[in-house]
Amino acid sequence: MSSLNKTIFLNLLFSYFPIGMLFLSVFNDFDFNYLKIDYFSFNFVHILIFFWTLKNPDHIGYVSIFIAGIINDVIVGLPIGISSFCYLLICTATAYIRNITLSPNFINDWLSFLFAILLINSIQVLILDLIFLIEIDYLEYLINTGFTFLFYPVFFIIFNYINEKIIIRLND
Repeated sequence: MSSLNKTIFLNLLFSYFPIGMLFLSVFNDFDFNYLKIDYFSFNFVHILIFFWTLKNPDHIGYVSIFIAGIINDVIVGLPIGISSFCYLLICTATAYIRNITLSPNFINDWLSFLFAILLINSIQVLILDLIFLIEIDYLEYLINTGFTFLFYPVFFIIFNYINEKIIIRLND
């Protein structure tokens, strides 16, 4: 009986892993943007949301992503709703990519990720600069976009391994 309870607990733990990582990274501001390391920053949340909404959208809901964006805005100090809007735009891009892709492969996902983060970051810069008149360092956004794009393959491998473990656990 205890092994049955342990299996159920592990299945729940694995199935809620992506959403747990999302909120952990948002609460801890886990995007390396504020470590004050010159010319190094990437946005882990964008990678996380893109991968999980593209590969297995059942594990992270849109309401959870919206709430994570609100929390991110409060912690980082952005106007409320900017991050939620950008996160949901990532979800829109992944839903579109998922629907038009006949045979998914890594290179197509990676190039689609580049297009999505370029679109998201440019919209975020336009909103912050033109509407809210917040002074933006364009070089920092460009560096952030570049490193986020370059780190996607590393997290793709890690998340793909975790996704396979989740699928195996849930099918047991």
